[in-house]
Amino acid sequence: MPTIFSHPAVLLLKTFTRRIPKSAVAAGAVASVLPDADVVTFPLGIPYGSTFGHRGFTHSIFFAVLVSTIATLRLRRRKNNVAIFTFIFLCAISHPLLDACTNGGMGIAFFSPFSNRRYFFPWRPIEVSPIGALDFGVLVNEVRWVWLPFGVLGAIGALIRRFAH
Repeated sequence: MPTIFSHPAVLLLKTFTRRIPKSAVAAGAVASVLPDADVVTFPLGIPYGSTFGHRGFTHSIFFAVLVSTIATLRLRRRKNNVAIFTFIFLCAISHPLLDACTNGGMGIAFFSPFSNRRYFFPWRPIEVSPIGALDFGVLVNEVRWVWLPFGVLGAIGALIRRFAH
């Protein structure tokens, strides 16, 4: 998995819209790291490959929709709910998508709880981060494959928004 420092890089895509309130950006930050709450299953003896093991249910599309729906409802906005939901969903789903680009682990259960089959993308340039450890080489790899692409996309979003007016 990318480190907890790199999953929130997806927030750089906020530049594509002005309609996202700060509270939704904060919810997006939480949604981007929340799937890794499943690491608590290791000391509980839940096997890595089980539905509720690491990279299981909390890394699924269903979980991303659930988290995004709950966060959007909790924010209780009358306007921009679709934009808020979409932004938080993008943040939540970015986590398993990035994890599917890593070079380690058992894959991502995108379709849990309906299927526990695990998937990786064919292109996997992101170094897997050792759980509970910080590796400088992993961070450098994440700058290249996570922060730089999201930063470029965020800059493009800012330019589009600036020249669209």
